[in-house]
Amino acid sequence: MTTNNVIRFLESKKVPFKAFELPNEKLGASETAAWLGIPLKEVFKTIVVVRDKPGKNILAVVPGTHEVDLKKIASVLGEKKVHLPTQKVAEQLTHLQAGGISPLALLNKGFIVLLDQTANEFDAIHISGGQRGLNIRIPVKNLVELTQARIADIGSPGSPE
Repeated sequence: MTTNNVIRFLESKKVPFKAFELPNEKLGASETAAWLGIPLKEVFKTIVVVRDKPGKNILAVVPGTHEVDLKKIASVLGEKKVHLPTQKVAEQLTHLQAGGISPLALLNKGFIVLLDQTANEFDAIHISGGQRGLNIRIPVKNLVELTQARIADIGSPGSPE
């Protein structure tokens, strides 16, 4: 099993989690759900969102069944507008590959974490483990506590990916 900084951090904090190895290429939420044999709504993807004005960038964590709703995110943050960067810019901002961007890998790196309110429907959800090919199932309460996530309505049901 792959061990990285996220796994070492979770172990050091004695957080209950389960790690899953996936193929090393970039998988979307639906491919991850199929690979793990779990419902798509339990696989949450981390989307980088940037502000028009200076300020902390955002990690929007939404279920695979939803799309990030930029208007809702702007409203939650009291911004006029936020937007999605290109994959290249997201990778530059996070220093992580798309498909491996995780709020747990970006603790104390200057991001605000917004977690879609649908996470409250579950005891635990699946998120990226901070690198391609690594998925982590973590209790929602631990994820919120570790990332200081704000839970809000930030997604809209839509086409997966």
